[in-house]
Amino acid sequence: MKMRYTALALAAAMFAAHGAATAGEAEAKKWIDSEFQPSTLSKDKQMDEMKWFIEAAKKLQAKGVKEISVVSETLTTHEYESKTLAKAFEEITGIKVKHDLIQEGDVVEKLQTSMQSGKSIYDGWVSDSDLIGTHYRYGKIMSLTEYMGGAGKEFTNPGLDLKDFIGTSFTTAPDGQLYQLPDQQFANLYWFRADLFARKDLQDKFKAKYGYDLGVPLNWSAYEDIAEFFSTDVKTIDGKPIYGHMDYGKKDPSLGWRFTDAWLSMAGAADKGIPNGMPIDEWGIRVAADKCTPTGASVARGGATNSPAAVYALTKYIDWMKKYAPKEAMGMTFGESGPVPAQGQIAQQIFWYTAFTADMTKKGLPVVNDDGSPKWRMAPGPNGPYWKQGMQNGYQDVGSWTFFKGHDANKTAAAWLYAQFITAKTTSLKKSITGLTFIRDSDIRSDYFTQNANKYGGLIEFYRSPARVAWTPTGTNVPDYPKLAQLWWKNVAEAVTGEKTPQKAMDNLADEMDNVMARLERAGMAKCAPKLNPKGDPAKYLSDDRAPWKKLANEKPKGETIDYNKLLSAWKEGKVR
Repeated sequence: MKMRYTALALAAAMFAAHGAATAGEAEAKKWIDSEFQPSTLSKDKQMDEMKWFIEAAKKLQAKGVKEISVVSETLTTHEYESKTLAKAFEEITGIKVKHDLIQEGDVVEKLQTSMQSGKSIYDGWVSDSDLIGTHYRYGKIMSLTEYMGGAGKEFTNPGLDLKDFIGTSFTTAPDGQLYQLPDQQFANLYWFRADLFARKDLQDKFKAKYGYDLGVPLNWSAYEDIAEFFSTDVKTIDGKPIYGHMDYGKKDPSLGWRFTDAWLSMAGAADKGIPNGMPIDEWGIRVAADKCTPTGASVARGGATNSPAAVYALTKYIDWMKKYAPKEAMGMTFGESGPVPAQGQIAQQIFWYTAFTADMTKKGLPVVNDDGSPKWRMAPGPNGPYWKQGMQNGYQDVGSWTFFKGHDANKTAAAWLYAQFITAKTTSLKKSITGLTFIRDSDIRSDYFTQNANKYGGLIEFYRSPARVAWTPTGTNVPDYPKLAQLWWKNVAEAVTGEKTPQKAMDNLADEMDNVMARLERAGMAKCAPKLNPKGDPAKYLSDDRAPWKKLANEKPKGETIDYNKLLSAWKEGKVR
């Protein structure tokens, strides 16, 4: 047995040595010709970029680096990286990559464990930029700005072109430094059945009842009217029930994302300010005049988590799900509800992630035409009655490469090399076509997406428009994302089941957030620890001029819609709406 294992070990070592020896330009040419097409670079420029990676990898191999391990959540884009791009990287550079795919919650949990122990489980992480406030304050994550200008300079691709990345404003901390490199990005938009909205009989019926045109809703009033219209007036399409709304409500961690992913800001609970409201953000957390020190979430401390706008947002979420969504929605998680609109019985959805686009365009689906074009379209989400011009419009997820300080320097450099390889101009356009989670402006504006824009139901037009910057991830006001995010789903669930009123649920959430921030204040953080305002009379904070906003006398103004083609024209002309 021992001899057998020795023989196997020798064979494996010879194979690894052979793999490293054969890595190089011939392998790069093979991958460029067979996989990395189309690209925004010519094949010669692609080869120049790959030659740089080959030479950089040789330096690390000379230091003994043969293999690295990295992790990301399970998404179509990351599956492509793990199965295809990791293999390409190994064949071209000779460095093996073990790219693990695990659930998003598990990524956060392992990251938290690594922060607490001071030892990173992985050489590199794709961590949502939602954690930017956490990464900055704890001081455990490496500043890429410092790394690229110092220890990592020789391993930083001269063709990286940071200005081409569309998400770097979301991965920059209050100190102005870049802490994470975007790897994939998707937004949370409004989705609707354009084929049904275009039917003359339905248009006439809607206008007769509501007095305005059936179209893309600009406000929550119109969304609610359309939801009611399809659920209670139209009722069936081609003999099958049709629903005016889709959502999910199971007591599960994913219920938290439904809210932290900017539901309150869509209603208008935050202050004005892009990427996130300032001084009060979309979670309702206020920061001090330094734009960095959290001072409270509850209205009693000057925050907005339990403000009238936040309570309105929670109330509407529950009302619409109970009245207009399939009854199964109440017991569904994020993952279970995601595929439902593709089954053909949902007329619209206010909160739909563009990460589902690839799965929504498959031939044979009830929502896809015979020629492969979609029957549906996507548009900006409508705004609640508290929303004002200049506020964040909705949420955008930016999964980004993140590295720990103090980790093995050579392994970090190799993981940084891999991160740049799978976001490089040589590989990124093909990756964008596969996963539709854009990170580079040059990919969005490529000839390929110009010629194929009609396949994606408005996604390309959205990402080419200035609208995209008003959809932003969780911002820097949140001091500890893992600790605070878990409070949301438990409190929201109690309102969904009716155990608590929306007001009581949000009061409890705001108090719990304050309690966590008080603990962080006592424990201290490397930078910008919370410093809570004393509790005061909530009435002194409620205002008509800034968050937390006073309760409106009328939370349902007249519905407003826009014709989808007018919206597309506005985007093409460079307008938000």
